[in-house]
Amino acid sequence: MKWILRLVGLVVVLLVVAVVSILFLPADRIARIAAEQLRTATGRDVSITGDVALTFWPVLGARVGGLELGNAEWAEQGPMLQAANTAIGVDAMALLKGDIRITNIEAESPTVRLEQRADGRASWQFSDASGEVQVQTETAPAPAAPARTISIEKVKITDATLIYDAEGSDLISYEGVDLALDWPDVLGPAEIAASLQLAGPEVSVEAVIDGFAGFITGQTQTLRASVSTDAGALSFDGKASTAGAVAGALSLKTSSTDGFLRALGLSGADLPENLGRSIDMTTALTLTPDRKLALRDLIVDLGGNKISGAADIALNGVPQINAQLNVGDFVLSSESPAASSGSGSGGGGSSAGTPSNGWPKTQIDASGLAAFNGEIALSASSIDLGQFKLGATQALLRNDRSRMVFELRDVQAYGGNVAGEFVINNRSGLSVGGGLTAAGIQMQPLLTDAADLDRLTGQGDARLTFLGSGTSVDAIMRSLSGDGSINIGRGTILGIDLDRLMRSGDTGGGTTVFDSLNGTWTIASGVLSNNDLLLQLKNYQASGAGVVGLGTQTVDYTATPVALRANSGQGVSIPVRFTGPWSNISIRPDFEAVIDAEVDAKVDELENKAKEKLNEKLGVRKQEGQSTEDAVKDELKDKLLRKLFD
Repeated sequence: MKWILRLVGLVVVLLVVAVVSILFLPADRIARIAAEQLRTATGRDVSITGDVALTFWPVLGARVGGLELGNAEWAEQGPMLQAANTAIGVDAMALLKGDIRITNIEAESPTVRLEQRADGRASWQFSDASGEVQVQTETAPAPAAPARTISIEKVKITDATLIYDAEGSDLISYEGVDLALDWPDVLGPAEIAASLQLAGPEVSVEAVIDGFAGFITGQTQTLRASVSTDAGALSFDGKASTAGAVAGALSLKTSSTDGFLRALGLSGADLPENLGRSIDMTTALTLTPDRKLALRDLIVDLGGNKISGAADIALNGVPQINAQLNVGDFVLSSESPAASSGSGSGGGGSSAGTPSNGWPKTQIDASGLAAFNGEIALSASSIDLGQFKLGATQALLRNDRSRMVFELRDVQAYGGNVAGEFVINNRSGLSVGGGLTAAGIQMQPLLTDAADLDRLTGQGDARLTFLGSGTSVDAIMRSLSGDGSINIGRGTILGIDLDRLMRSGDTGGGTTVFDSLNGTWTIASGVLSNNDLLLQLKNYQASGAGVVGLGTQTVDYTATPVALRANSGQGVSIPVRFTGPWSNISIRPDFEAVIDAEVDAKVDELENKAKEKLNEKLGVRKQEGQSTEDAVKDELKDKLLRKLFD
């Protein structure tokens, strides 16, 4: 019983000593040790600017009224961390052994400032005063006491303001950020978790960094990280350092790219279904401290369209891109591949590209042209532009300060080859232009896609230059200017039989077979004008003249066939007029023009006969090739001269 009482007494004494030790523990010493540890780990000045008080709940330690962690000497945004209220916790059991073990640091509503320069310097790269990166795990021994082991197991930051300033880029600021660091073993890995809510769903960030002590001093360590929202996730598995060197596997998967971007506080992107509305991407990524990004083994599924290749991107300022991409069978339209594969089959229908109510008047947002500069080499098995269909394509896309040039180097299209360039310029208002040459093109599918006209068949060559400006497709089409030419070999015109029309006046359907078709045109204010069309047939030839309203989607064109072997070789002609909207073109013989031509011919005949009778009375004798007017003048001169000399 005596030994039991002594044992109980010893325990009571130990508890009293522990309580007294805690009660007499100076709060400012806890704060100073924590500040020294931060200073040792980061090589930055750490200052306590407010009052310090001892706390027992919820943690044993000290509460600091103001704490600042210095930034790099070259930084411009102020202290790297600035907190008005910080709690520092200690391990009570370690304290009884004579050690001051900092278990956690909690900061409420701090401001964290991160800066990075174009030369690769970053404010989160830590070093001691000598410039050598180090982490000390023990304090310097005091003269009258043994060394105490010091470590920081947890850091918790709530409701923080995070500011990121990358030289050459816009300042990024996030508010309401929660961050937690769990680092139980000073030589082991650290787990980092962060959350923020910028617009809509919460964004969660998780990371595991091996050898965290070495990582914060600039060593390259294994890093596994992810950024997740309800709309998608971005993950990385590789190695990284605080110097900005990163290498590993990157993946991005979104169910809504617009929602994912907005959740990150970025501008949304209302993308077409098969052009990135959802994304599934994997790539091998390498990032250097000077912010040069290399992507290799890139595979991207944009929701139907798939891209593979490689890219090098400089991220200082406006991204500078140099990429080689294979896009396979690419559909560059807002429709699904299945829906956009069809085309109008008749001249009386309308297609998606040329609706009966005109061109789209929706304002075009071309601000994306300022998103990058550089060159992208493209190869494709086929490209569906919505209105036009291309086969195997080799092209180069160049973009320089909102002026994009799409250079067609080797394009198979409509049974032939196309070369040239297409330019989109948004430097001072949106304009489009270019020049194209086509060889061996099948005209029926081309004209069907271009203007929903499927009546002309044949293979030919064409040349086109164009320029238009405006904020919508409708405005651009109404402003078009340019010129071009076309040369077609043997072909047909569907819907009319000129031979039957010329022989019997029958205006019913049928097909006209021709030997060649040639012509040139000019474009002004969205109206194509032609006056030299020549169509050669076996027994006929036809000339054409008129206008095509590219902006209004209308046509008013007259073709005049001539029967070469009729009327003793003088020919008989019946003009045929094409009028109306593209969706419903009317084709009818222009008998009024025939009557006018006959009347004009009779008038000319009567006029010539009257002139001949007058000449006979005046005694006027016409020389070969001389007009009546000149003959009369010469005769009058002769008579006047004879009178003068007589």
